[in-house]
Amino acid sequence: MGSGYVRIIGKWQQPWKIKTSTPSSFASVHQLRNIRNSEISRPINLLSSRSFSSSSSRSSKIGFLGWYLGMLETSPLITKSVTSSLIFAAADLTSQKIMLPPSGSFDPIRTLRMTGYGLLILGPSQHLWFNFVAKVLPKRDVITTLKKIIMGQAIFGPCINSVFFSVNAALQGESGDEIVARLKRDLLPTQLNGLLYWPICDFVTFRFVPVHLQPLMNSSCSYLWTIYLTYMASLRKEGGGECGE
Repeated sequence: MGSGYVRIIGKWQQPWKIKTSTPSSFASVHQLRNIRNSEISRPINLLSSRSFSSSSSRSSKIGFLGWYLGMLETSPLITKSVTSSLIFAAADLTSQKIMLPPSGSFDPIRTLRMTGYGLLILGPSQHLWFNFVAKVLPKRDVITTLKKIIMGQAIFGPCINSVFFSVNAALQGESGDEIVARLKRDLLPTQLNGLLYWPICDFVTFRFVPVHLQPLMNSSCSYLWTIYLTYMASLRKEGGGECGE
């Protein structure tokens, strides 16, 4: 092509016929870019807000768990005792709700009695027992776990159940002879019924739960067991002291 022409997009045109961009066209292009950037940044901001809310809720959960684990490290005996007392109080309230007749009312003294038992007796006993078992049998294989279960059923179970029945009876005003008679009547059936429940709980506790959390697991299992004990004791009391279930 001759001089004086410029090739633009496949066509030859004269330079003075080329259209240049006006300031208004630049402004419209700038506005389009701003709209695209805002549309792109909107889902990013939405995702960031969602991730922030989820991370904040996750941090709150971790915060409570971290606080509880920290209390187990700094004050293990007190933490386990308070936890046991709260679980026993909840179990007794649940038991009373199950057995409560339509015209009856809750017995706060009984709940206080169970709370004190968990705080002063069961919680410290669990702390000492699980630490002792972990030192005597430190491994966590299946054979060692079975040994721990046998120890619990042969030593800890009869002792803690005897203390439970004795303390509960003494706080209700029963004499020494009546407490002995209650133990002869209730202890063996309770142990036999416990064989259907506690070995499963103990296997999970000793096999999979860390030592410092084992009392918490045991107290959680005691929630259902305590409901059973109080319900069974109430039926026997209504039956005039009979041993029938």
